[in-house]
Amino acid sequence: MTRHHQFGLDTFGDVTVGPDGELLTHAQVLRNVVDEAVLADRLGLDFFGVGEHHRHEFAISAPEVVLAAIASRTERIRLGSAVTVLSSDDPVRVYQRFATLDGLSGGRAEVILGRGSFIESFPLFGYELSQYQDLFEEKLNLFAALLPQEPVTWEGKLRSSLTDQLVYPRVEGGSLTTWVGVGGSPESVVRAANYGLPLVLAIIGGSPARFAPLAELYRKALAQFGHEPQPIAVHSPGIVADTDEEALETLWPHYEVIMNRIGRERGWGAVTRDHFESEASPHGALYAGSPETVAQKIAAALRVLGADRFDLKYSNGTLPHEAMMRSIELYATKVVPRVRELLAESGSEPGSTDAAAAEPREASAG
Repeated sequence: MTRHHQFGLDTFGDVTVGPDGELLTHAQVLRNVVDEAVLADRLGLDFFGVGEHHRHEFAISAPEVVLAAIASRTERIRLGSAVTVLSSDDPVRVYQRFATLDGLSGGRAEVILGRGSFIESFPLFGYELSQYQDLFEEKLNLFAALLPQEPVTWEGKLRSSLTDQLVYPRVEGGSLTTWVGVGGSPESVVRAANYGLPLVLAIIGGSPARFAPLAELYRKALAQFGHEPQPIAVHSPGIVADTDEEALETLWPHYEVIMNRIGRERGWGAVTRDHFESEASPHGALYAGSPETVAQKIAAALRVLGADRFDLKYSNGTLPHEAMMRSIELYATKVVPRVRELLAESGSEPGSTDAAAAEPREASAG
C-alpha cells in the first residue's frame, strides 16, 4: 500500500525581532503570520496551523480570527489550529467558530484539539487546574458528539447539558475535520483512537523513533474500537537554510532565549549548545539544516512512525520574519520534493511499488 504524504507548517505567532533588533508589536507579528501563510499557499504546501497561547511571547490568542484573515488571501491551503486548548474553552463555541471558518474558506478548515502545554488559559477563563484532565475528557466527549451534525443530547458534570440540540452553522462537507494533538501519553493516544479521530504527535524533544510504539498503539486501538484507519501527523520545530551551519547559527540565539525562559518557569536547567546540536542531529527532534539534511530527517521520521503528514513548526522564539520566509521557501521548493523522492525510493509514496517499512536514514551534512 502506498500513501500520499502531506506537508504543512505550524506557528504560534512567536513575537519576533525586527531589523533593528527590537521586538515587534503583537499587531505586526499577526500581519507577518498572514504573509507567511500566503507564501505557503502560493508555494503549494498542504496545511497551515496556528497555535493558541495567552502569553506575551506569542501574538495568537484567537486562532480562528487569524485563520479567517488567511482564508481571505489564500486559495487552496488547508487551515487549522495547532492546537486549540479545548479544556479552557467551550466545545460548542469552538465547533461553531471552526464551522464558520470552514464555510468562509470553502471547506479548508481543520481543528486540532489538545490540552495545551501552557496553563495560562485556565485562570484567565476561570477554570481550575485541579480539573485539568477531567475538563479535557468531558469536553472532547461533547465535541465528538457534535461532529455528525445531528441533534445532540448530552450530559456532563462540568458543563450544562444539551437536549436534542442542533448546532450551527452546518459544515458543507458533512463533518468538520478534527484531530487530537498529543504529547506522548499512551492514554491520550488511546483516547483519540476511541473517538476515531486522526492523531497529531507533537514531538519537540528526543528521537522520533521513541514515538513509534505510540503510533502502533494508536493503530491497534483504532482497530479494537472498530474504527477505520486514520492519518497520523507529526509536529516538530525547525528551520531550513542554505547550509547546515547557516541554519544552526541563525536559530541558536533565538532558540536559547525561548528555551531558557520556559525552562526557568518549569525548573529545567539552562539549555546548552551541545543539547541544541544534539536535537538538530539525525536522532533529535529539531529539523534545522540545509534542505537535504532536513529532507532526510523528515523522511526518516515519516517512515519510522508510519505517519501521513509532517508539519514544521517554523517559528522559533524571536527568529526574524525574513528568516522564516526564507525557511518556508526552501521547505516548500527544496525539502518537500526531496522528501517525496526519498519516500518513493522506500515504497511509501505514490509512484513506488514496494511499501515495506524502511529503516530511518542518517541525515547528510551540509
